Amino acid sequence: MEPIVTHTVVVPYILLVPLVAAGIIALFLRRRGKWAAGISVFAAVLIAFRAVQLALSGVRFEGGNEWLRLGDFALSIGVKYDDLAALMLCVVGVVGLCIHVFSLGYMRDDAAKARYFGGLSIFMFSMIGIVLADNLFMMFIFWELVGFSSWLLIGHWHEKYSASEAAKKAFITNRVGDFGFLIGIIWCYWANHTVNLSQLGHGHVFSTAIPLLLFCGAVGKSAQLPLQVWLPDAMEGPTPVSALIHAATMVAAGVYMLCRINVLMVPDALTVIMWTGAATALYAACCAITQSDIKKVLAYSTLSQLGYMVAAFGLGSLGFELNGATVIAAGVGAAMFHLTTHAFFKALLFLGSGSVIHGCHHEQDIFKMGGLRTRMPLTFWTFTIGVAAIIGLPGLAGFFSKDAILYLAFANNKAVFAVLAFTAVLTALYMTRLWRLTFFGEPRSESAAHAHEGGLTLTLPLVVLAVLAAIGGYTGIYPKIFTGVFELIPEAHGSDHTTILITSLVVLILGAGAALLFYKPAATDALQEKAPGLFRLLASKLWFDEIYQWYIDKVQQRFALLLNFLEQIFLAGLIVRGFAGVVGLFGIGARALHVGKLNAYVYWFLFGVVALWLFATGVF
Repeated sequence: MEPIVTHTVVVPYILLVPLVAAGIIALFLRRRGKWAAGISVFAAVLIAFRAVQLALSGVRFEGGNEWLRLGDFALSIGVKYDDLAALMLCVVGVVGLCIHVFSLGYMRDDAAKARYFGGLSIFMFSMIGIVLADNLFMMFIFWELVGFSSWLLIGHWHEKYSASEAAKKAFITNRVGDFGFLIGIIWCYWANHTVNLSQLGHGHVFSTAIPLLLFCGAVGKSAQLPLQVWLPDAMEGPTPVSALIHAATMVAAGVYMLCRINVLMVPDALTVIMWTGAATALYAACCAITQSDIKKVLAYSTLSQLGYMVAAFGLGSLGFELNGATVIAAGVGAAMFHLTTHAFFKALLFLGSGSVIHGCHHEQDIFKMGGLRTRMPLTFWTFTIGVAAIIGLPGLAGFFSKDAILYLAFANNKAVFAVLAFTAVLTALYMTRLWRLTFFGEPRSESAAHAHEGGLTLTLPLVVLAVLAAIGGYTGIYPKIFTGVFELIPEAHGSDHTTILITSLVVLILGAGAALLFYKPAATDALQEKAPGLFRLLASKLWFDEIYQWYIDKVQQRFALLLNFLEQIFLAGLIVRGFAGVVGLFGIGARALHVGKLNAYVYWFLFGVVALWLFATGVF
């Protein structure tokens, strides 16, 4: 196929379409939910179609225009569309379309449907902007827009206190990471005189501080330790939002950004990134074991899988040079491979949980479910495929991408390999626990007893994503245009290949087998009954939320009160009102001169003439 598509077509059709849809909804359709949904879904169809068409066309380009100049500083708006962007754009477009269609059924009776679909469209615009950005300043602009749209969608049901608090928590926590990200961008510009993603690879200044500051942005967006606290609470938003933002796209933006700035990495920074990812993967897997809310189990699972991706990036080899810059090719390949497969099976799992919640009349407690295998057979089988993919059943998507990461760890750092392998055991444990408690046994509540499948808009996206979760790990199915990404996936050979394969099978059998033996379809948690001390430790989540709340109440709030007191005394009192008092006194004196008598004005006139003469003659 001839590359007939240019950047003049990409920007209007892919980037601006969701923005136009959001504008139309905000201006004209705020009380017309069905029309707003139609406009938003139509925009999603155009995005998915154009993303796939553009990827298949073979076109790769970059370029931009200067938007703002202040002295030597110039801010440009441009597009960098390479294999990495093409892959990510296809993921965002295809998964986004599935979630838009699912939302038609899930949000059918929502009173604020128009606002919801408008939020989806503005999110798609923001996320596509991150994917296509050719420089860090432009990426940061869309990065913040993604944060805004995430806040809007998490707090969609803002009349619920928990939802509004979760939205604020997500917004504020991300600002902490974004502050470091912005400092890193400024420092990068100061050191290299550019933040263009293509130019950074040519003779840039190597520094440990710059990549670690930029990594702060990924810590916030991808919910890595210690800023992981916002993601589980974000499950207060509608389930399709959880699938779109907190499984497939927004939280993956941090990993995508790391892959974009791989040329800035140095070994010390990679070590920090590697251990941050490994620690997050293990921590989140431990937390997931004690959760009873079906969405929160999946939320902690997302945290854990994001940790896998971040660790994979940090594990990337530093074995060769390109244009004078060290390239961490294997880490980029493994991270993006797992990002892609995870988008498929985790979006499937979240939408499957949405189907369960919808069918059980908004019940989310897995201990109040049970027996759904026969009542919701399509949801059961598609959800089963998603569970099998995430726990690494051979032949499914997660098996291949997880093994690529384990091979990287085995080759480069045995300690990280041990952590990630143990995390894989826990993944199989908590996902099998979730699967068994939800779908097997007898119904444990009235809502589960009357559960039912939804309509076509709820089930069709599950089927599409189940197919992708099943075949998404076979890189041969991807067009050769993505070779620039997938050729970087590490290949295991010989004894290493055997070791990784055996490890994968062992962790799968251990985790899933332990869950099947230990957890029975019941109304109570077996771990809480048999090991209450361990359960309380895992359920505490290491008291991150309590520590942060103590800091806010005892330190930050008191410091804010002190600053407010000083502001009232010195700024508002001494400086503002002090100067105002001086001006007031001068005004009183000036008014006293206006007595309304002609002879008084004559004296002031003569005084002025004398003063002017003395000044002119040099006396003063």
